[in-house]
Amino acid sequence: MTYRLFRYCDTAGVARPGIVTAHGYFDLGYSDVDALVQNWAAAHEQLKAITLALAGSTSAAEEARLDPETLSFAPPLGRPGVIYAAGANYRDHVEAMGRAFNMQLTLDPRAEGIPPRHFIKAGRATLTGHQQDVPYPDRTSRLGWEAELAVVIGMTANQVSVADALAHVAGYTIANNLSARDSLIRDIVDAASPFRFDWVGHKCFTGSCPLGPYMTPAEFVPSPEDLDVKLWINEELRQDSNTRNHLYSVAEQISYLSERLILYPGDIILTGTPAGVGMETGSFLVRGDVIRIQIESLGELETTIV
Repeated sequence: MTYRLFRYCDTAGVARPGIVTAHGYFDLGYSDVDALVQNWAAAHEQLKAITLALAGSTSAAEEARLDPETLSFAPPLGRPGVIYAAGANYRDHVEAMGRAFNMQLTLDPRAEGIPPRHFIKAGRATLTGHQQDVPYPDRTSRLGWEAELAVVIGMTANQVSVADALAHVAGYTIANNLSARDSLIRDIVDAASPFRFDWVGHKCFTGSCPLGPYMTPAEFVPSPEDLDVKLWINEELRQDSNTRNHLYSVAEQISYLSERLILYPGDIILTGTPAGVGMETGSFLVRGDVIRIQIESLGELETTIV
């Protein structure tokens, strides 16, 4: 009775909600994924009932059936809330960056009393769907990739404990946190100046958050802390890790963020990226590159840079 949600563009270019089950791809027809997430507990039960109904070869099911080979995917959410993104949250990534830049970086920040670190990535304008193109951004020549497990909040979270945090998750999807690496630091500004860093230019540009193809309900993901994460560029494996390498778990990130402000349904948390990013070796994306990300149980997200 498992299912996954997605959005696709119909022949008129209008985004529509879909559901994929063991019996195929189907148009949901009656709502959109954003609305479902806003009342997730009730919606999830309804969607499980729909999944069961689609198991039969009824005329209604056949009319709603979609051909996955011809689908034009949209991001699984069209109107996300805030997109939070974790920085330096994989042990192997921190180790690799430390070697690359000859820095002594802590591999156990919790033991040193250091909390999780997040920044905010702009919402709707940054999203793009599976197998869609992302235009190479202006004002950068060092465009980087980051495979990330993305968490979709499905219940208002305010001051929640770590033990209760995962109950506030609607589902999980795949994100590519594209980054304009040479836009972070303004070289013409003094190194001691608080105005030297430009996080908006670094992380926010059109299409900088490919997302999808699906949202897999949290009920069907036994643990977000044991998922293989892989990324290929033009079929060359660049990232190969597991969410076991999180320095702060998904639950810890939700709890920490909810202590600072309320998390709402439709908010998204990008939970960090493992080793293998371009900054470690000085290699970056160019036009024509195809990035493919696979996260265990969640599918594959493909993006082309144009």
